[in-house]
Amino acid sequence: MHLDVLDLRNFYYRSALGRAAQKVVRDHLVDLWPEATKQTVVGFGFAAPLLRPYLTDARRVVALMPGPQGVMPWPPGQPNVSVLCEEVMWPLETGIADKLVVMHGLETSENPSALLDECSRVLGPGGKAVFIVPNRAGLWCRSDRTPFGYGRPYSLGQLESQLKQHNFVVERASSALYQPPSIRRVWRKMGGFLEKVGHDIPYLAAGGVLIVEVTKQVPAQRRPGLGEAVKRPLRVLEGVSRPVREPGLTSGRHT
Repeated sequence: MHLDVLDLRNFYYRSALGRAAQKVVRDHLVDLWPEATKQTVVGFGFAAPLLRPYLTDARRVVALMPGPQGVMPWPPGQPNVSVLCEEVMWPLETGIADKLVVMHGLETSENPSALLDECSRVLGPGGKAVFIVPNRAGLWCRSDRTPFGYGRPYSLGQLESQLKQHNFVVERASSALYQPPSIRRVWRKMGGFLEKVGHDIPYLAAGGVLIVEVTKQVPAQRRPGLGEAVKRPLRVLEGVSRPVREPGLTSGRHT
């Protein structure tokens, strides 16, 4: 079940914990994709907070928000790029996206398989996508104080397996949000240090979210028949001489 867009907006834009989470995840995305010059960047779910760095140079930015969640105008004070859409029927042409960001979309989807099919349809050949989901081993999925406490949390193996079933090739995987999902000021002050320690030594603690980058794999087209003509076909009776009629024998009925 998707969260309400007003709850998501209030968390990411009006709470200290949400603004801190937004910055951490967006910084990870920018490390993966420093720029998107003259490219089409699409976000689905509530990915709008992560798309701002690409508004200036991208050819087009589209923030898709599913109907059960609702939509809000975004970005504030600029021409609106957010669109209300069906969860598995996006109003975009096939292969139009160069980059795709999915956050608060996959784990809350009622039909994740169909959603991944739609992601694959919209993404162009060789296009890249980033999926951001709650980490089932982290603390954030255990707290309903944040949006990552709703929906189905994933392990890295579960997420990678699901993506591979839809012709996505995993390129890079990481985690973020090592700071606890607490509103206490002491944890906010330690947030930068905890993120650095968690990123450098990820086995000490599990991050709250998984961030997986994939590319779209396009299967080779199959041609009808054999791919290469057989130069010397094998004959079943090759080498066997043809029968020779003996003298004096004639065909027909004898009396």
